[in-house]
Amino acid sequence: MDYINTEKYRVHESIQISKVPSFEDFGKTDKQLKKDLSKVRRELGEFQDILYAHNKYSVLICLQGMDTAGKDSLVREVFKDFNVRGVHVHSFKVPTELELDHNYLWRHYLVLPAKGKFGVFNRTHYENVLVTRVHPEYILNERIPGIHNVDDIDQKFWDKRFEQINNFERHLHENGTIIFKFFLHLSKEEQRQRLLRRLAHREKHWKFSPGDLKERKLWDKYQYCYEEAINNTTKEHAPWYTIPADSKKAARVIVASILLERLKKYKDIKEPTLEAEIMANLDDYENQLRSEKND
Repeated sequence: MDYINTEKYRVHESIQISKVPSFEDFGKTDKQLKKDLSKVRRELGEFQDILYAHNKYSVLICLQGMDTAGKDSLVREVFKDFNVRGVHVHSFKVPTELELDHNYLWRHYLVLPAKGKFGVFNRTHYENVLVTRVHPEYILNERIPGIHNVDDIDQKFWDKRFEQINNFERHLHENGTIIFKFFLHLSKEEQRQRLLRRLAHREKHWKFSPGDLKERKLWDKYQYCYEEAINNTTKEHAPWYTIPADSKKAARVIVASILLERLKKYKDIKEPTLEAEIMANLDDYENQLRSEKND
């Protein structure tokens, strides 16, 4: 959309989350935003077809945000015009015993998008420097040599983990994965209102958990950890974008616009051409097929 300056949301160096706006609607009505999203996602769907045919790049989209930030609905609405075989969405939950028997990045490698496809991580490898940093006791489940208790998990540990994540993403980038990382920036008041709506509407009850309220009490700590993670891992090849998420409809248009604008810059992604011999015989192939009608 012409009215969206996508660079405004890209984190180039460092940010203070407390100073980043959580609301934006561009003076548009919900109906206008919905119409604009429809246009952008159609173009994204067309690009997906070309990416699939080109078969040299993959796209990894990472979504992070506090509970109720709108990650699920964003996935549903932004990728609605995609061929379902060309996009895979994976949500990372509490690690299983099998996953804990491997290093923390192992389970993320397993579900990376193949060439020609989009992958969406709804909650990502960044949970390993967010939830585990707010609750460092979770790290003990990973059975890391030299980590015997919470006191062993110091700033050097987190700095090393940031470095490991940067290396992971650099490796993906150098092998043809285009990486997007979106932080859906929700205000604490808007989260309160969304939790209240879950309680007020019976059909939304399943979304609510008392644990949401426990985590909400740790809001400031989460904001600090998000800020640290973003500032330590935003790179030219794997940038973070902070998306104002108090308006779900505006957030969807922003994310879709960023995806389309940046992907269009890959001028080498184009539909492959047929081999010269096949091109030279297209008329013959057509005649063969047409002649079958008379058999």
